Amino acid sequence: MAREFSMDRRAYLTTVGAAGASTAVAGCLGGNGGSDDVIVPGTNSGFAPFEFTQGGELVGFDIDLAEEAISRAGYEVGDWTDIDFKSLIPSLNEDNIDLIAAGMTITDKRQQQIAFTDPYYESNQSVLVSSERDFSPESESDLSGAIVGAQSGTTGEGEVERLVEEGVLDAENVRQYDNYTLAAQDLENGNVDAIVVDVPVAQNFADSRAVEVAFIIETGESFGFGMRQDDDRIQDINDALAEIEEDGTYDDLVTEWFE
Repeated sequence: MAREFSMDRRAYLTTVGAAGASTAVAGCLGGNGGSDDVIVPGTNSGFAPFEFTQGGELVGFDIDLAEEAISRAGYEVGDWTDIDFKSLIPSLNEDNIDLIAAGMTITDKRQQQIAFTDPYYESNQSVLVSSERDFSPESESDLSGAIVGAQSGTTGEGEVERLVEEGVLDAENVRQYDNYTLAAQDLENGNVDAIVVDVPVAQNFADSRAVEVAFIIETGESFGFGMRQDDDRIQDINDALAEIEEDGTYDDLVTEWFE
C-alpha cells in the first residue's frame, strides 16, 4: 500500500518531443516566480521506480522523497516539470526549475555545472537483455559485436561510450534514447541486443517485461538532488534529508518503491 504523506500530490507538467522543445516549454514556467519560498522540482519520467507516470500522475521514489524534503525544509513544492533528462541541468541554470530529482548520479563533470545535495541513493549499472532470445552475455567482453543502447546523457550512456573507447563495442552499434522506456521497448522488439541501465530500474523492467539482468557493471554511483550552485537553500534540503533518514521515513520509502 502506498505510504500517505501529509501534503497533497502536486500537479505536474509533461512535455514531449525534442530537447529544444522541452526547454522552450520549461522556459515558460518561470522557475519559482522569484519567490524563495517555493522550490520548483524537475524530473524525467520513464525511470521507474524513481520517477514515472501512473494513471496520469507523476509518482516514484524521487517524487515522494523530494516533496517530503522540500516540505520539511520549510518550502512550498512548486508544480513538477517533466522534461528530457539532458535538458534538466540547462533548465535548472536558466531558473526554470529549482531542484532536479531524476536519479541523477553525482559526477565531477556535473558538479562543474550545478551543486548536489548529500547523496541519497547508491547504485551500479546493469546490462539488460531479452529473456526470450539466446543472447546471454556474462561479461563486458561478451558484448563484442552486439547492438547496445542507453538513455542520452546518463551514466549508462557513459559506460557504453567507455566500451566503445576500449574497443569492445563498435560506435555504429550504439543506440541512444530519450528515455529508458523506449530503450526497453526496443530491447523487447529485438532492435537492440542489450541496454545499460541503473540496477533498480533494470530490476523494475525485469519484473514487468520479458527482459532480464545479464550482469552488473560495478560503478559505485551516488544519486543526489541537483540545485544551482548559488542556491543557499541546499543546506535546508540536506538537513531535511538527514531528518528523513533518521526518523525512518527514508526506510518506509525504500520499502514502498523497491521491495
